[in-house]
Amino acid sequence: KPFNFELFEKKMFKQKGNSADVFSYYSEAIEQLKTNKQLGTADSYRNSMESIEDFLQQKATTKQNVLKLSFMEVNPQWLNAYEKYMIHTKGRSRTTIAIYLRNLRSVYNMAIKNKEINAEYYPFGKEKYQIPSTRNTKKALSHEELQKLFKAESQNLQQQKAKDFWFFSYSCNGMNIKDIALLRYENIEGDKIVFYRAKTINTTKKDIKPVAAYLTDFSKSVIKKYGNKSKNPKALIFDIINDSLSDEDNHWKIKNFTRFINQHMKRLAEHHDIVADISTYWARHSFATNAIRKGASMEFVSEALSHSDLKTTQNYFAGFEDSSKK
Repeated sequence: KPFNFELFEKKMFKQKGNSADVFSYYSEAIEQLKTNKQLGTADSYRNSMESIEDFLQQKATTKQNVLKLSFMEVNPQWLNAYEKYMIHTKGRSRTTIAIYLRNLRSVYNMAIKNKEINAEYYPFGKEKYQIPSTRNTKKALSHEELQKLFKAESQNLQQQKAKDFWFFSYSCNGMNIKDIALLRYENIEGDKIVFYRAKTINTTKKDIKPVAAYLTDFSKSVIKKYGNKSKNPKALIFDIINDSLSDEDNHWKIKNFTRFINQHMKRLAEHHDIVADISTYWARHSFATNAIRKGASMEFVSEALSHSDLKTTQNYFAGFEDSSKK
């Protein structure tokens, strides 16, 4: 086939024995994701790789055995043993296992594409090993619970700030925290915020549609209360990240701010007997569920959430309440 310098360098300078090594492919995938600014996905791949290292460590007699893992070793029996280890020894959920193994499957596909291993050894699929399929617990508050939480009195300023940003997310089409952090004053167009989801920009290269979230009196008050004083169109609205920092530093600032909201919202919800494990995900799911319960079509909510597939939106919907069914 035509000569390619990039492929030549990759093969020529790869350390001896690294060709069909699972961990070398994981490292390569992580670096590529970081280059593409998909830092959350890179974290997921790193967690997946480290869990496999832990699994090998408990099986190994010496640490030397853990350094390598050949793709040939990853067969249905190995995958079943890993799944049992994750459930019974580590106490991890099937959802976590599914995420980690989907990452491993992607790495395996990369190796097949690079002809490091023959496709006939592929261990995933029908009559081989099937990655656990889980149905997510619906993370949505009812209309009554939302009202109760909105009216709940905060115990301190941190809880108030967490509550303000949680409901800002809810009122802006369930906007996730990363997209809130990336908002600039140029995104405000009259009575609405128009933005592109960071997740969509990273994963979709064509027909990217902007999301339009209409501003309520409440969301306007949050911008007024926490917004940066500079009204330069290019200025960030909220002081969550900083343009002078690296992408990786800002990634951790967003994760820390999300953790801040989750911690204080849990305390607020517990104090008012609402729900114990509330998080920022609940704002997005609650927006979708309550919009549909109030008569919005699935297609409308799908567009508001910037989903490319209606099935994704259906997975967000927590179902109709008994009163509606009656």
